[in-house]
Amino acid sequence: MAYDHFVIQRDINFEVRRGEIFIVMGGSGCGKSTLLRHLIGLKSPAGGRVFFDDKDLWALPARERDTMLLKMGILYQSGALWSSMTLAENIALPLTAHTRLKPAEIGDLVALKLSLVGLAGFGDYYPEEISGGMQKRAALARALALDPEILFFDEPSAGLDPISARRLDELILHLSESLGCTAIIVTHDLASILEIGGNSIFLDAESKTIVARGPPLWLRDHAEHPTVRDFLKRGQPLDASQSSNRP
Repeated sequence: MAYDHFVIQRDINFEVRRGEIFIVMGGSGCGKSTLLRHLIGLKSPAGGRVFFDDKDLWALPARERDTMLLKMGILYQSGALWSSMTLAENIALPLTAHTRLKPAEIGDLVALKLSLVGLAGFGDYYPEEISGGMQKRAALARALALDPEILFFDEPSAGLDPISARRLDELILHLSESLGCTAIIVTHDLASILEIGGNSIFLDAESKTIVARGPPLWLRDHAEHPTVRDFLKRGQPLDASQSSNRP
């Protein structure tokens, strides 16, 4: 991954299994969000390939790639809801643009998606009229509009208080289990990583590559790389050997 001649990450090689919650983690500036841009079709890699179901995303003709991208739903860090549209209108937008459903059918689907994220009855509200946590859930409802096979999340808990962040994590876990969709989450939020992450990779800004992979809870206790251990043990009390060396 690179911008012109500036390399962000190299030798990136990993696999996401269908139905799992996969975490992309690492410190600030390591390239997490840039990797997401490569996976959702916004930026082509400087080298290498991205495969979905054995199809090379960036080698596909534009029309086939667009069809492939419709199998993905994305929750952006800011939510990215249109402020001039109601929640219902926001969720209906991809259905209107990419299906031939009748207005009544779209209305039924919008109501269903709002219900799935706990916002039944809020369709006529505008984004500014609801809380930040509700805005994130409404944006998730829009990401679910086309029944995607893969959901991408860019720092989903950013800007949320701890309670709202935990509720969003519980919702992501519930949707993954009930709908069987795959979730790929870019985050540095430790609580989310350890609570819902089934598998993960750790991007290191210094070495510019993956330095650890595996279930986050396992990496917390067994990772060999010190940066990974420090990242996953933030806020934990020092053990006896560490505290004895402190003044």
